[in-house]
Amino acid sequence: MLPSTIRLSPKSHRLHMHRSFTTLNPIPATFLRGGTSKGVFLNRAHLPEDQSQWGPIFLGIMGSPDTANGLQINGMGGGISSLSKICVVGSASAEQKAQGIDAEYTFVQVGIRDTIIDLSGNCGNLSSMIGVFAMDEGFCSRDPSALSGTTTTIRVHNTNTNKTIDTTFPVTFAGGSLQPKLDLPQTTMAGVPGKASQITLEFISPAGARTGKLLPTGKPVDSVNTHDKEIPVSLVDATNPTVFVTYADLCCVLCPSSLVDFSDLNSRELMESIRRAGAIKMGLDPETQAQPKIAVLSPSCNQDHDVGIHAFSMGVLHKAVPMTVGLCLGVAAKVEGTLAWDLTKSMRVGRVEESEFIRIKHPSGIVEVGADFGGDGEVLKAKVVRTGRRIMKGVVWW
Repeated sequence: MLPSTIRLSPKSHRLHMHRSFTTLNPIPATFLRGGTSKGVFLNRAHLPEDQSQWGPIFLGIMGSPDTANGLQINGMGGGISSLSKICVVGSASAEQKAQGIDAEYTFVQVGIRDTIIDLSGNCGNLSSMIGVFAMDEGFCSRDPSALSGTTTTIRVHNTNTNKTIDTTFPVTFAGGSLQPKLDLPQTTMAGVPGKASQITLEFISPAGARTGKLLPTGKPVDSVNTHDKEIPVSLVDATNPTVFVTYADLCCVLCPSSLVDFSDLNSRELMESIRRAGAIKMGLDPETQAQPKIAVLSPSCNQDHDVGIHAFSMGVLHKAVPMTVGLCLGVAAKVEGTLAWDLTKSMRVGRVEESEFIRIKHPSGIVEVGADFGGDGEVLKAKVVRTGRRIMKGVVWW
């Protein structure tokens, strides 16, 4: 099994490319948008069986490392973390099929300026298109006569987190079989223009995706020491591990009398310092920048949302919110005592029944995420609505 993070030297990259003559070049690929991310989707059967040989192929596809300007100008990447992603999808094993799983996939975050190949976590946005790709590739199918309604649900297994995800989307009968239908004007999502078909994602039993526990330290609030100050944090692991800190506590360290500039080097360095300290407390490798992620929470300023968020991905402020971070926040907001719980108290005041979803305001708009809990406090599922689009199908050189 490939380690969660590997770094290839330019020399090893070149040597491996000479050895990998058995791998197709170009390799069949599909380019898809899922949520606010785009990625290259590959059939597992077209890659070497040995996962340790994947790195050079993925770096070549994405155009990494781009040390000149970070634009990945020589490949399919787009110079930011949400555009430097690959999903490797394959058929479910016989054992998985017996459990109702239709396909399995591995998510890969590809470094931009470096040669890091990160398999430490999952991508919530691109997860929305795994079921679509699995049907397109023939990994699974649905009997039209057994279909009730106009949607189908594909159950997939994510190898990064060892978790199961249900994706539900519209289908249509075409070419003698059911096909995903993605262009219905059903819903909109912040950060993406226009309307598209609704894809509902449900992450089954999402707690402990990396650490094995919803609260890795057993506490809803911890503190980390940085810049000679103790900063309260909530360390939560649901869909992906995340370090949550409040805007107010960040201001106390950076600029008590002014607003925080998230693009400022001092702000980014402080965020990374908090993230690394949180990673250590969670029992994770602080050198793995993709996991845990870190997000700054702020109280609602009007009635159109319940909590605000500024999330960082690979050290850079995300233009929207990584969906696994949004889902993690949706879970955290329902765990008593966390920073998210405290900030969303107002949404629970005066309500006869607790709302299924919370509304998160991010830099590009608002997204609703939900979480269902069992009577014993177990997280049964985390859910969100996304949209997706097929962009290209063909081959890609690496």
